[in-house]
Amino acid sequence: MAEFRVESHHDGAIEVWTIDGGERRNAISRAMRAELEHLIEEAGKKPALRAVVITGAGDRAFCAGADLKERSTMSEEEVRTFLLDLRRTFRALELSDKIFVAAINGAAFGGGLELALACDLRVMSPGAKVALTETRLAIIPGGGGTQRLPRLVGMAVAKDLILTGRPVEADEALRIGLVHRVSEGVVSAAIALAEEVAAGGPIALAAAKAAIQQGMELPLDEALELEYRQYERTLHTQDRLEGLAAFREKRKPVYRGV
Repeated sequence: MAEFRVESHHDGAIEVWTIDGGERRNAISRAMRAELEHLIEEAGKKPALRAVVITGAGDRAFCAGADLKERSTMSEEEVRTFLLDLRRTFRALELSDKIFVAAINGAAFGGGLELALACDLRVMSPGAKVALTETRLAIIPGGGGTQRLPRLVGMAVAKDLILTGRPVEADEALRIGLVHRVSEGVVSAAIALAEEVAAGGPIALAAAKAAIQQGMELPLDEALELEYRQYERTLHTQDRLEGLAAFREKRKPVYRGV
């Protein structure tokens, strides 16, 4: 059984990946993680694709975290393997040239929030809640939450959320910078945000994402050198010339990713 439904929009420039986890509240099983990794890999082979919206089926959950029923059957070694696989998959989201938008349509707990944190942009439904609840289960976030959350909202806020495991509603998530927008019709709002992104040059989008994402992990001088190298990716492209021509001619540019 497929764990995702994939829909294409705007001539293949945008895709919507819907986690279809049924009664598991779209939880992360081993099969779901493997399919997500495969989808990320396949997305990299699609030149026309610029942005992906990830959401959950139904209105109860974006992703309720790890499939605890499946987890209860795992040995310690199997849990270690699962966590390393999950880390690799979420890192692939960050390092992909495509832009990922999380449409948080319901509960995003544990690994579900960690999935959203690995995305580039986040839109949240007013009725949704997010949390890293792992300490209440006598473990810690293992899908990057202890590292991505403080980079996003600061160490003090991250400690509050991780050590208490408390749920965060949409208005607070927006205020602390955990999400970028709160909107009814969250998937439509996420697609609209993806459309804004897709209006940019594909090579420039990939270069800008890499400069920001990887630069945050470097000292400033090294990060500035990274920015220079990423700028070089755009310098000899036809899209750059098209952007200048479109500005000069007062028309909408037509970017082709070359």
